[in-house]
Amino acid sequence: MDKKVTGIVAYLSIIGWVIAYLAGDKEGAKVHLNQGLVLGICSLVLSCLTRIPFLGWIFWILTFVPFVFAIWGIIKAATDDDKPLPIVGDIKLLK
Repeated sequence: MDKKVTGIVAYLSIIGWVIAYLAGDKEGAKVHLNQGLVLGICSLVLSCLTRIPFLGWIFWILTFVPFVFAIWGIIKAATDDDKPLPIVGDIKLLK
């Protein structure tokens, strides 16, 4: 996979991120792989927190935030923009 496709697939889901990491251009799409991983982890944590009684609805509303950032990241990956996303881009999980 080339840089654009790797970046786009990295934002689709955790499974998409694994496919992009294993089969894609790791060096070219490093920014998008990192941000996709952070967004995937945030989505999983927020979906687990929705199970909390009486407070779950707050976390349910917050689950839309990673979704919006993922769409924003897909647009950035499709246009070859390697600038990090706000908030999420500052978290580095991959070197």
